[in-house]
Amino acid sequence: MSYAIVYTSLTGNTARLAQALRDALPAGACLYFGAPDAAALAADTIYAGFWTDKGTCDKPMETFLRSLTDQKVFLFGTAGFGGAPAYFNQILARVRDNLAPGVTVLGGWMCQGKMPQSVRDRYAAMPDSPRRTAMLENFDLALTHPDQADLDALCAAAAR
Repeated sequence: MSYAIVYTSLTGNTARLAQALRDALPAGACLYFGAPDAAALAADTIYAGFWTDKGTCDKPMETFLRSLTDQKVFLFGTAGFGGAPAYFNQILARVRDNLAPGVTVLGGWMCQGKMPQSVRDRYAAMPDSPRRTAMLENFDLALTHPDQADLDALCAAAAR
């Protein structure tokens, strides 16, 4: 079985997940590791990682996923907001909508990822409200993610 790990990463969070998968999977079977590229299409299985942009994967990953035909795919990603499996499942469902009918989805996994300080600064500048408080609390909770437990959980999910 050959595989490729294809990922996009704006802040480095998804890159950490991709590297954890690379370290956990058999090195000799890896045909490609990196940003979306047609070279990855030769692999039997694609591990496709993305950062969340407006509730789905970013555009370069969307374009790549739409190019798949009959591969097996495991989706993984990060989102600044999160922690709730239902939210992550909604994102994964939207990402799966980019796949052709012949693509087999092996599974998916997501975790929260830290966001840039500029996001917290923007939240802090908002008028005081319960929403502002919740957004600041979420930002602070995300600072440690992805952590080792997230990396381990991803590798366990991908191994299933």
